[in-house]
Amino acid sequence: MRRLVTWDLMTLDGCFEGPTPWSLDFHTAVWGDELEAFSLEQLEEVGTLLFGRRTFEGMADYWSNETSAIADRMNAAEKIAATRNGTAKTWTNARVLEGDIADHIEDLKATDGKDIFVFGSADLMATLLTNGLVDEIRLCLVPIVLGGGNPLFKADGVRTDFNLIESRPFSSGGVLLRYEKRTG
Repeated sequence: MRRLVTWDLMTLDGCFEGPTPWSLDFHTAVWGDELEAFSLEQLEEVGTLLFGRRTFEGMADYWSNETSAIADRMNAAEKIAATRNGTAKTWTNARVLEGDIADHIEDLKATDGKDIFVFGSADLMATLLTNGLVDEIRLCLVPIVLGGGNPLFKADGVRTDFNLIESRPFSSGGVLLRYEKRTG
């Protein structure tokens, strides 16, 4: 059984992006050798990248034009765009899922392979959390208060308890936090 892992950078006030879509300039506050090494390390665990449509399209626009070890892995990975209307831009090794995403992901988790990762995609993550499909949450806590922006965790979800399995400070001031869904 595959696990579903989410990965995001989040500010101290809980935002994963600023007040406008793709305002991610706060990422530069923690980006450096340590976070790059972690990013490469976790991309080795990826069997499938799962995105909401808007995040998928933004990622496709960005990574399709980049050249780096991270870009090579992002572009080579299997990717899925979850969408309500059945359309999304194209990107290498990508397909579109529409309809009840929870059913699709339950089926995907039941297959053999490496883990399924969600990057960004807060609305999709809310759906996945509500349906009990998230096995691990990975965050890089960015020591910035934006004072406004798009919250990572939506208020309309259900309670899910997690256990801390790793915390790792970076010299940039960011802190990697890994939480695993509590069972039993």
